[in-house]
Amino acid sequence: MSTKKYIFPVLALSLIFSGCASTSSNASKGAAIGAITGAVLGKSTSNHKNKRAVWGAAIGALAGAAIGDYMDKQEEEFRQELAGSGIKVVREGDNLRLIMPANITFASSQSNINSSFHTTLNDVAKVLGKYDKTLLKIEGHTDSSGSESYNQTLSEKRAESVKVYLMHQDILASRLRTVGFGESRSIVSNNTPENRALNRRVEVKIMPNEA
Repeated sequence: MSTKKYIFPVLALSLIFSGCASTSSNASKGAAIGAITGAVLGKSTSNHKNKRAVWGAAIGALAGAAIGDYMDKQEEEFRQELAGSGIKVVREGDNLRLIMPANITFASSQSNINSSFHTTLNDVAKVLGKYDKTLLKIEGHTDSSGSESYNQTLSEKRAESVKVYLMHQDILASRLRTVGFGESRSIVSNNTPENRALNRRVEVKIMPNEA
């Protein structure tokens, strides 16, 4: 049986990427991102409190009713900051998911972030910087072009690229974890270029750091 499954992402802030890798006007930042070849960080990212406590040890925590209010305000800020960008902000419980168009970041077989996506990532980082009691799980995904092992490595690099870019925007590394899923979590069939563009993405799941 094929191991390629088609499932929808769960409670994630979805960055659905395509487009060509290109040079950035911010050369140093683009070079740093392009150089990333790192491995998966935080492979175990369950919601058990002991692991979440270690993950969010360097930032403040939320408890009780404060969580919902905090995420309500963060959601509203995302909607205001990203209005007119074509990005859909979705609230699911106490987590947030942002769905972006498929034409703005990673080209096929590339892990360099397209410079045209920098402004959008800057806007995302602006809100994340203000609401700093949240944890981010950055998940890399690919289409099915190439071997499974190649796609696994590529998905890890894509997640790392987004992590490093956010760090350059002063988002603390202690808030960020990365994981690559390769081609194993496609959201649609890879039978057309348009569908492959949807599968070629990074999803960032934003969660409150609970006390």
